[in-house]
Amino acid sequence: MKQLKITLLFLIINFGGLAFGSWLMDSGPLSDWYTNLNQAPWTPPGIVFGIAWTLIMVCFSIYLGKLFTVENTIENKIAFLIQFILNVSWNYIFFNKHLVLTALITILLLTTLLFVYFLKLSSKTLYYKYLLLPYIIWLCIATSLNLYILIHN
Repeated sequence: MKQLKITLLFLIINFGGLAFGSWLMDSGPLSDWYTNLNQAPWTPPGIVFGIAWTLIMVCFSIYLGKLFTVENTIENKIAFLIQFILNVSWNYIFFNKHLVLTALITILLLTTLLFVYFLKLSSKTLYYKYLLLPYIIWLCIATSLNLYILIHN
């Protein structure tokens, strides 16, 4: 029951973060700035982003529910806070401020942190760490899209 409550809390926090990040990016992928960029040929259609982030946040929240049930440490709280800030701020940095290099650095830091979750912070979560794979895979794709825009624009 405790794990379920913590998971529900993280679902609220994580989907709230997605909503806040969407608000921060203003018109984002529909803006003239973004639509006029030379984008990677593997850029998925817009609908894929919503589906992907929904799956990612559900999986991540379940993982966090387990992690914080077995290891509610200050280290885990700090890692989550940093992850949250990096994830939400990328939208603002990239879409609102058009700072493509800074956005790339931000997403690289976020991706690195997810690997830390997977390799270090998940020692007591057994198979739950595999719930991080959709997030890690998506960040690798998003990083490649960000890098492509940096190089080709």
